[in-house]
Amino acid sequence: MQPLVFQKSAPFTLGVELEFQLLDPVSLDLAPQSQPLLAKVPEPFKNKIKTEFIQSMVEVNTSICADMTAVESDLDSVCRTFDTLTRASNCLGFASSLHPFALVRDRHVASDKRYHEILDDLQIAGRRLITQALHVHIGMPDAETAVRVCDAIRPYLPLLLALTTSSPYFEGEDTGFQSYRTNLFKTLPRSGIPETIGSWQRLQELILILNQGTILNGIKELWWDVRPHPTFGTLEIRICDLPSRFDEILAMVALCQTMAVDLAKQTTPTPIPHHEIILNNKWHAARYGLAGTYISPQAGNHNTFGKTIAELLDTLRPTATDLGVGKYLAPIKRILQQGTSAQRQRSIYARTADFKVMIEEMQREFWA
Repeated sequence: MQPLVFQKSAPFTLGVELEFQLLDPVSLDLAPQSQPLLAKVPEPFKNKIKTEFIQSMVEVNTSICADMTAVESDLDSVCRTFDTLTRASNCLGFASSLHPFALVRDRHVASDKRYHEILDDLQIAGRRLITQALHVHIGMPDAETAVRVCDAIRPYLPLLLALTTSSPYFEGEDTGFQSYRTNLFKTLPRSGIPETIGSWQRLQELILILNQGTILNGIKELWWDVRPHPTFGTLEIRICDLPSRFDEILAMVALCQTMAVDLAKQTTPTPIPHHEIILNNKWHAARYGLAGTYISPQAGNHNTFGKTIAELLDTLRPTATDLGVGKYLAPIKRILQQGTSAQRQRSIYARTADFKVMIEEMQREFWA
């Protein structure tokens, strides 16, 4: 394997990836319609609406965006194009990290050869992977900065998960989790919140060893919750569930950018808590969401995720002002007051006892 080259990227530019479910318009079950839909994608959007792991799922992504204004414009355009394509392909798009009642056994892997190699390696862990997510790329000035920010942002990743939880149901059952997607992903190798990397050289050495002993191809199947991405010259944040509202997606992109910029510009090393504390915080975010306990490295300083996020936003305000993203962060206050997608899904189901009604109501709120 040749040494990885961290490609040049304009610092703090943005790229966004969303994974949407495709639903049957009548049953509202997952529908294997990705190939008919992708065949209809207009030429200008060929690189923005793509195949994904299963046939009832499509990836939507932006171009490289200079700022949040560009992200909003680009993402609005591609999502509305996707909506048009779903109607023309006899399906509906749905933004959530797990379908509430679809059965794993009914899913079909996309035709891409690489996906079948991955499934052959992962077996039942791969067959159960019918999840969707939000991924955010932030351009980094160089490889060492990417690794430094990757290491420093890890304690804050559970906060991002707590804000985005959207997967409380699985195969018709209430899992008791706000993000059950997190539990399904945990069964994969090379996943979760990584330990401290330390340097670009150490990351290259790790990937070289993994490439020799696994099906890992470069960094593609290193499914960490955050990772430097040398092909794009970015830091990729992957821990988030997929929010069910467009403005909440934008809010999370803006928050990821603000956190990354703030950490990149710090001149003194950021204290990193024990890895076990970080992992415990992730579990609490997945299980309890905003009401969970965010454990501080200092005894007696523990707080709820909701209050910790509010304090973080205050700390980040100067950086957010410099970036001009204040208006994009505003929906986070509503999430803290009214709850995440997972909480809204449970509220609707408690009122209606009908998953189809729940999906219809959640779907209508995407552009609200």
